[in-house]
Amino acid sequence: MSVKIKGDKALVAELERRIGKMKAQQLSDKALKRGAQVFIKELERQFESFKKTGASIEEMKISEPMWVAGVRTVKVYWRGPKERYQVIHLNEFGTVQNPNPKGKGSIARTMRIAENAYREAIKKAIREGI
Repeated sequence: MSVKIKGDKALVAELERRIGKMKAQQLSDKALKRGAQVFIKELERQFESFKKTGASIEEMKISEPMWVAGVRTVKVYWRGPKERYQVIHLNEFGTVQNPNPKGKGSIARTMRIAENAYREAIKKAIREGI
């Protein structure tokens, strides 16, 4: 399971028009990374409530910005020696044997909670870059 954080098309198009395509992409990438950091901090806080070893928190990673379906995107994913990526979806959705684990819905909850802070981080990064 991964979480996709996307850039705003209209904003990026206007930036490209004003400051050039390459500079706008660099600015957009910086803003996406900053927004992803805000999301990760909130996700770590949400995972604290049900952590045992802390491996799920330690293995959170942020990808480099990439193009996905024509939109600049950053992915939050889990990769590391304890291979927590295999059980993240079980914590998020539950299983037949354990339909309501402690961490159920933590990623979705984080997306709702961090939405405004994410947008503010993007705005701040863009303002600094212009």
